[in-house]
Amino acid sequence: MQVHTASIALGSNLGDRAEYIRLAIQSIDRLPLVTVLRASSLREYPPLSAPGVEPGGPYLNACALLQTQHEPLTLLEHLHAIERALGRQRTPGARWAPRTIDLDLLTFGDRTAQDPRLILPHPRMHERLFVLEPLAEIAPDLPVPAHGTVTQALERLVHRSEEP
Repeated sequence: MQVHTASIALGSNLGDRAEYIRLAIQSIDRLPLVTVLRASSLREYPPLSAPGVEPGGPYLNACALLQTQHEPLTLLEHLHAIERALGRQRTPGARWAPRTIDLDLLTFGDRTAQDPRLILPHPRMHERLFVLEPLAEIAPDLPVPAHGTVTQALERLVHRSEEP
C-alpha cells in the first residue's frame, strides 16, 4: 500500500478545549495505518460566525501532519468517527455552531478532489489564519495546490489583512 502525507486542522470551542484536541490527536495516532508525524502548538482564535448562528466562545486550534495508507474518503470517515466519539453532533444547517471538536482534512499529498463529501485541498484553508499559522509551524513548505506553500499562503493572507 502507498503511504500518503495528509494534513488536518483541529479546533474546539466547547468544554475542555485543549483536552478535546489532545484526545483527538491520540485517537488519530491510534488509527490503523495512520501515524501522526507532528502536531502544532495550540492557538486561540475568535470563532467564525454566520447569520442566525450563535458562534460560542473562542476556538483553540491546531494542525497535525499525518502519514496514512488510507485513501482520502476512508481517512475522512475515521476523522468523523473520532468527532462523534468526542461528542461532536453534526446538525444540518449549523455550519459554524459551537463544537467539542472539529477535524478537517486539509491536504492529502498533491491530490485534488471535488466529491460532495470531500474537497481537496480544503477550499478555504488559504483564507484562514487559524489554519495557516499552526500549519506553518509544523509544515511551512507543505504545498497548498494553487496557492504555493503554506508559508507563501500565510504571507499573502497576512499582507491582505494589513492593507487599508
